[in-house]
Amino acid sequence: MPEYVVLLSVPGLRGKDLAAMPNLSALVAAGDRTALVPSFPCVTCPVQVNMTTGKPPAQHGVVGNGFYWPDKQKVEMWTAWNDVIQAPQIWDILHQHDPSIRSAVWFPLLAKGAGADLICTPAPIHNPDGSESLWCYTRPSELYGELRDALGHFPLQHFWGPLANIRSTAWIIDSAVHAARAERPNFFYIYLPHLDYAAQKCGPDSPEAQQALVDLDAALARLIAGFGEAYAGAGGDDRAEPLWLVASEYTIWPVDHVVYPNRVLREAGLLQVREEPDGEHLDLAGSAAWAMVDHQLAHVFVRGGAEEVARVKSLFAGRQGIDEVLTGDDLVRYELDHERSGQVVLVSSPNSWQAYYWWLDDARAPKFARTVDIHRKPGYDPVELFFDPATKGIPLDATRVKGSHGAPVREEWQQGVLLTSQPGVLEGPPMADSDVFELVLRQFGI
Repeated sequence: MPEYVVLLSVPGLRGKDLAAMPNLSALVAAGDRTALVPSFPCVTCPVQVNMTTGKPPAQHGVVGNGFYWPDKQKVEMWTAWNDVIQAPQIWDILHQHDPSIRSAVWFPLLAKGAGADLICTPAPIHNPDGSESLWCYTRPSELYGELRDALGHFPLQHFWGPLANIRSTAWIIDSAVHAARAERPNFFYIYLPHLDYAAQKCGPDSPEAQQALVDLDAALARLIAGFGEAYAGAGGDDRAEPLWLVASEYTIWPVDHVVYPNRVLREAGLLQVREEPDGEHLDLAGSAAWAMVDHQLAHVFVRGGAEEVARVKSLFAGRQGIDEVLTGDDLVRYELDHERSGQVVLVSSPNSWQAYYWWLDDARAPKFARTVDIHRKPGYDPVELFFDPATKGIPLDATRVKGSHGAPVREEWQQGVLLTSQPGVLEGPPMADSDVFELVLRQFGI
């Protein structure tokens, strides 16, 4: 039974990608390999929480990357704390089993305030003038200052947006090695986002996506070597070598179509906007229905009863780019029946995704639409990966996005992969993302 377990959460990793990743391939050459199937919705926050709680969204409450709080008439994107998760996570169970088992959580979403011993996750300071100051939430609180002094500030501008590149993942890796050498936690969970960028921007099989594999693999070499040195120092022999688990959160599929649910709702008279000096803003309080989009799904929040829900459902049923329109028992079937879910959930076809735009004329788009503003937009916006030299901002052409994810996995080619560095760890293919929870606990005799 290993004394140390390292779980790498790698979105976008496919089994066939290992052919371009010699360092990762060498790490897992003697271990097990199986397909990993993410639960719907196959997007970052739900999948990460599925893996760390062993529960579906209906039980842990993370139904997407964002949350709509009706009592506040507020959408919260990317800022929620760990207390939104309504189930214990791996580090909580480890502490209950044996308080001496220490855990580190590095850069997954919803990590602020988690129960792990060591935490590092982005938490830029939002200044009154609208600017941001680089910072990370850490436990202990002084840890970020230590990491900043050793490595420089976390390069937030390279974590998302037009400048997103390997530098952010490289910082995550270098800071994790720093923490491993100093603290040697028994369980280390690390989110490595790099494969997300080029695959969405240019397509999962584009030359840019292939280069991303090479770049990530080179960075992984430092992680593997650094952790090898850190943990060998813990025991002084091979028994201290960590067990590595590598899980792809989801795979990214090529897309050539986009749906605009909020425009559909507006044209039907259900969505309302407010005229502001900088353009049209979504009027949540005045809208009978609006959509919080999230890659290949959208939660549509509908005021009123069954008749209004049926009307919204009819607007999207059979529409190009929409594979399913879920209501009622359909949400139960996908284990998405939680009070935080929309009354209607739109599921994209594999080749399509959903954009948040509600304006019918780009001249009326709010100012933040052309900026990297992940908090004010009521949904995920992959167009933020692009830059428009003409306007010196983010373009408003959603058709430029060439890769997406989030819809249910139905075909073998859509499956991710789960890899281990040692044999005899996995029990039968394929595995669901929620199975990772028990897999980790089993290594500690739980």
